[in-house]
Amino acid sequence: MSIFLLHQYNPSCLRTSRKCSLRHLQTLLRHQSTFAATTLTIPRPLTVLGIESSADDSCAAIVTSDRNILSNVVIKQHDQNADYGGIHPLKAQHAHQVGIPEAIRLAFTQARITITQVDAIAYTRGPGMIGCLSVGASSAKALAAAHNIPLIGVHHMQAHALTPLLTESTPPEYPFFVLLVSGGHTQLVLAKSLDKFQILLDTLDNSIGNVFDKAARLLQLPPSLERGPGAVLEYYASLSYSQPNNQLDNSSKSHLNSLTSSMFPRPDHKTPKLLPPLPRPLPSKTQKAFSFSGLLSATERLVNQLCPDGRVDEEVQKEISRAFQLATMGHLVDKVSLVMKDYPDVRGLVVSGGVACNQYLRRSLVKMLRDIDSKAKLFYPPVELCTDNAAMIAWTAILRLQAGAKDEGFGLALRAKWSLEDLYDDLPQR
Repeated sequence: MSIFLLHQYNPSCLRTSRKCSLRHLQTLLRHQSTFAATTLTIPRPLTVLGIESSADDSCAAIVTSDRNILSNVVIKQHDQNADYGGIHPLKAQHAHQVGIPEAIRLAFTQARITITQVDAIAYTRGPGMIGCLSVGASSAKALAAAHNIPLIGVHHMQAHALTPLLTESTPPEYPFFVLLVSGGHTQLVLAKSLDKFQILLDTLDNSIGNVFDKAARLLQLPPSLERGPGAVLEYYASLSYSQPNNQLDNSSKSHLNSLTSSMFPRPDHKTPKLLPPLPRPLPSKTQKAFSFSGLLSATERLVNQLCPDGRVDEEVQKEISRAFQLATMGHLVDKVSLVMKDYPDVRGLVVSGGVACNQYLRRSLVKMLRDIDSKAKLFYPPVELCTDNAAMIAWTAILRLQAGAKDEGFGLALRAKWSLEDLYDDLPQR
């Protein structure tokens, strides 16, 4: 059964509202901060409905321009994914056809507003699975058409990158680094402005989230209804050698963010002598890219060597999980460190995407910044906003509207592959 993650609205941010035309909407944005104290009509914050369906999460959220999340609904497909050993594109699309309408309904119920109080509707245009993207886009377009509301398409990874501008009391200032780590992307990006990004590092093969999921399946780790395979692998890597795992789905164990920091290996943790460290690519300034396929192949060979009968026992699961996490995160941090040294004046490092929840990665990045004497401050979204969500989609649309974006209409194509360096290059006004 799907899991609903609901976040309580803030009643203080609700305002008396009315439906806006696009012209009124942009006038409101332009003059929002210029009203005199004696003005009788106080402009209210923008309210945007966001819809996200780029992979396997059905998401809807309502966010205001004064940085309040009125609702944030995420409907997971972990139970279905466990049946297929990962995301099945067609099954995920079918699940969205049920999940997206339900997520939208719950978002309005939780926010305690109606569609007439929404100023714009935002949806994920890409990148992602085209069938999954189409469900969220169709829902957004239908609502926008029926209620004559402006429609804004959003780049999924741009939304991840800009989430700290929503959540941080003192947000990072441009330019800042963004480490995007998820099931679909592993990139180090320099954010120069709202819509200007430079990719400094990309992956040559698999993304880090993808290899974590594949390694979890190689190790035959049990599926969880609350966490993806990669998060289960992180949990196994955190276990002591003698601690048995018998209740993975118990809330006290499955929620990794509730575990004490002492349970996670330190960045300088060494694998036990009985299991040699997995080989990892050597850091090289000439090859500015990540590569994880070799680590995955080494893990598969090790599993076959230690478990010739095909059955992976719990001790092997824990120790290989630990070695795999050390090697993959070590390679990731080594590469980031090499590039960051070339930009000593950049003062912020945003880490976002589903793998940003990994506690060992967070520790490793703190240690890395200390080792290279970097002035950059680390920024992480809250755990529930690291993984896919619609609050980040709504927020990015708000930022774009404030920068002058207009209603994009219904004719823009979805983009399954879409580089951050080519943001919105197909808009008619360009």
